[in-house]
Amino acid sequence: MMDECFHEDDYHVSRRIYSNQVFDQVHETQTQEIPNLRERLSRTCGCTGDKWAVQKIKRLLPILDWLPKYPVKEWLPGDIVSGVTTGLVCCLQGVAYALLASVAPVYGLYSAFFPILTYFVLGTSRHISVGPFPVTCLMVGSVVLTLAPDEHFLHSVNITGANDTLTDERLLEVDVEAREAQRILVACTMTVLVGLFQVAMGLMQVGFLVRYLSDPLVGGFTTAAAFHVFISQIKTILSVPIHNHNGFFSIAYTLIDVGRNINQTNIADLIAGLLTIFIVMTVKEINTKFQHKIPVPIPIEVIVTVIASAISHVMDLNSQYGASIVHSLPRGFAPPQTPNITLIGNILGSSFSTAVVGYAVAVSVAKVYAAKHDYTVDGNQELIAFGVSNIFGGCFSSFVASTALSRTAVQESTGGKSQVAGIISALMVMIVILALGPFLQPLQKSVLAGIVIANLKGMFMQISEVPVLWRQNRTDCLIWIATCLASIVLGLDVGLLAGLVFEMGTVVVRTQFPSCATLGNVPNTDIYKNMKDYKNINEIPGIKIFKCNSPIYFANIDYFKEKLRDEVGFDAVRVFKKRNKALKKIHKLIKKGKLQATEDGLVPVASLGVENKAFEKELEEVASQPDSEVKVEVDWTSELPVSVSVPRVHIHSLVVDFSAVSFLDVVAAKSLKLVVKEFMRIGVSVYIAGCDGELVRKMEALSFFDEEVTRDILFLSVHDAILFIQLETSTGNEEDPLAEKISQLQDDKQPLPFTEDEDLIETYDNQHLIGYRYSQKLVMSI
Repeated sequence: MMDECFHEDDYHVSRRIYSNQVFDQVHETQTQEIPNLRERLSRTCGCTGDKWAVQKIKRLLPILDWLPKYPVKEWLPGDIVSGVTTGLVCCLQGVAYALLASVAPVYGLYSAFFPILTYFVLGTSRHISVGPFPVTCLMVGSVVLTLAPDEHFLHSVNITGANDTLTDERLLEVDVEAREAQRILVACTMTVLVGLFQVAMGLMQVGFLVRYLSDPLVGGFTTAAAFHVFISQIKTILSVPIHNHNGFFSIAYTLIDVGRNINQTNIADLIAGLLTIFIVMTVKEINTKFQHKIPVPIPIEVIVTVIASAISHVMDLNSQYGASIVHSLPRGFAPPQTPNITLIGNILGSSFSTAVVGYAVAVSVAKVYAAKHDYTVDGNQELIAFGVSNIFGGCFSSFVASTALSRTAVQESTGGKSQVAGIISALMVMIVILALGPFLQPLQKSVLAGIVIANLKGMFMQISEVPVLWRQNRTDCLIWIATCLASIVLGLDVGLLAGLVFEMGTVVVRTQFPSCATLGNVPNTDIYKNMKDYKNINEIPGIKIFKCNSPIYFANIDYFKEKLRDEVGFDAVRVFKKRNKALKKIHKLIKKGKLQATEDGLVPVASLGVENKAFEKELEEVASQPDSEVKVEVDWTSELPVSVSVPRVHIHSLVVDFSAVSFLDVVAAKSLKLVVKEFMRIGVSVYIAGCDGELVRKMEALSFFDEEVTRDILFLSVHDAILFIQLETSTGNEEDPLAEKISQLQDDKQPLPFTEDEDLIETYDNQHLIGYRYSQKLVMSI
């Protein structure tokens, strides 16, 4: 038993018992005015002065807010160092990620340049590095390979003989120039469409939708994307010819093709790729381990690229060993081009999923660094910023921009304080585009593939989260695994959708089968806890306290009723039907003279030829008094004089704790109202405790209350309801408010108005309930 003595830290509260209705009368409620659509629009869009207009402009163009306040002396040196370092990384990652997008490497440089310009003006994050991201690049590449495969650009090879030129229809080659032009057109069209989706979502203020992409879902998806990226780069590392595969089981088909053509591996490309992976990963580990001692991370990608380009140029690896190199990396910018509208129908779904993924990754990274440096990121403005950046970049031969965690980490760790570092990195990319591009032409593609694979380490390391998630929350772990497997097997687009559906399914299941419990009272307190969780708590005799920890709606109302029936130990409908059946049989026995109805109860009458003059005399006396009433009590806890098994009811009150219920829908309100009436007609009073004002207003709107189910059943807390019940029962009120009259009429065809109700006869000792029994009054007019 718990110590029932008072302690010095105890506090005592003395107040009246509050039902919701009494509380509203004592404490005057405020009328909540719900603004109509016109008022909402006027508050949102109506100009109330110059200050409002300036705030809106600064919100749309954040650069007008932070740039005038930019501390040049404190931030500019760090931003310059960070911008130069990040710019070099952007150049190499842009060229490398162009391979994932299945376009020429020069377009990767464009994608690392143009989006930064607009984000510098519109973005709200000070630290993220805008540009290509492996996952979105791969999603773009899958669409590009689907709409512009090599098979669409094959043409016959002309063979020049001694005297003339012959066309051999059996020999076909790919028109590389036409293929590259079509692929970049597809990529740019998709990028513009992605930007349009993002801008539309930003203007509609639906940035919150990204919250449905939970961390386990994003983790599983990006890990699967890392597998796709790794498999897609194996062909480049080995330099073997394979077919382009997308969609379901694309990884398996790619591995099969690689296995079939493994004998065609180019040794020079394989060695260069493996060395790049090893060197880059090793130096990155050194950067991480000694990040506090090294002022600037070693730009290993830049060093490896420069050395690899020099070696390839000096040794002429392309001619001597057949190594696959970048070839063309022209100086200058490509002219702007308009997207191909005819392609929109084929890329609509993929563009939307890419827009969501790109934004989700970018805003997640942005919020991490915003929390670290104590500032806020506007999710809707980020949608607009990335949308405009993608539209602008798509018109200048760029593919989808987001952010990469590794590149952002470089920008932040090297001293970047604002997007000034981003604009400086864009200047570095521009220098490479205008002047240094041709120096990268001898670079082997396997080196770029090695850089891509080395940067996937962070994504693959997310696998270590699975055991932790399993220990913390198995549902989240299943979301991670399901999304990852679906994205690997079905492809990134369908896999993301499958993961999202699975995630929503877990939410539905968790609310469809909520946790319910019977509460007991901690002695001498107003605290009520789950009976299964604690030993020294007591269930109040005659009262059942039931709690549901979930919203109640159409999908879980049946489960709610099942759990309530299990907790109370009986089915109110079955009790009602059985009692009704027993009362009908008792009525028939009384009419036949086999039972004597007296005010003391039911008395059996002797039969089988034995006379009962006393019963006949009493019947004559009763019959001589027209419309007389004889009250008959039926003790439902004892054996009945008829062969009907009536379930026992051991409670007189039911308290339903709604403190964890956030909403009700129409179906739930109707069903719950019916449940209340079912308990009331068998004499069990029902009370609902813990409803907040919004839920009460919702119940009123759903017509939950009527003449029978009134607002009087609502109480502020479970303890208020319990005290009210004990106060009502302690008054000794044995009046049965629902007692029915059974009229024994001469006309046997007259329907009997049977409904049942119990009257609880209670015994108290020192104001504590120690016993009770149920009775039923049969009031008969003879």
